[in-house]
Amino acid sequence: MALPKLSKLELQIMEVLWSIGPSSVREVHESFPGQKRPAYTTVQTMVYRLEIKKAVRRAKKIGNALTFEAIISRHAAQNRLIDELVDLFGGRIQPLISHLIEGGRLTLVDVEEARKTLRKLARKG
Repeated sequence: MALPKLSKLELQIMEVLWSIGPSSVREVHESFPGQKRPAYTTVQTMVYRLEIKKAVRRAKKIGNALTFEAIISRHAAQNRLIDELVDLFGGRIQPLISHLIEGGRLTLVDVEEARKTLRKLARKG
């Protein structure tokens, strides 16, 4: 099954579900910082859209409140975003790596971890 494309707000909602587990719309809404908190109905609409996209499912019903849980993993969603970003560069990762290095976001530790991963892949292949 292909992973759904998620908007920024949908990803923020997913982050809540990944972090604290199954939650009601109210709990998701209250997890947003006060000044940046979207309207309750906006969060509710987005959760229902995530359900349609098969990113979340109803976990259980307590009274009138439904709790929702993530179906897709954080790792899978992150990989989808990274793949989309690389696609924006025509499949080339060098511009992205250069930007990360120049911005000070790519450290020698990151490079060593990447080197280890590449060695593992080389042994498998």
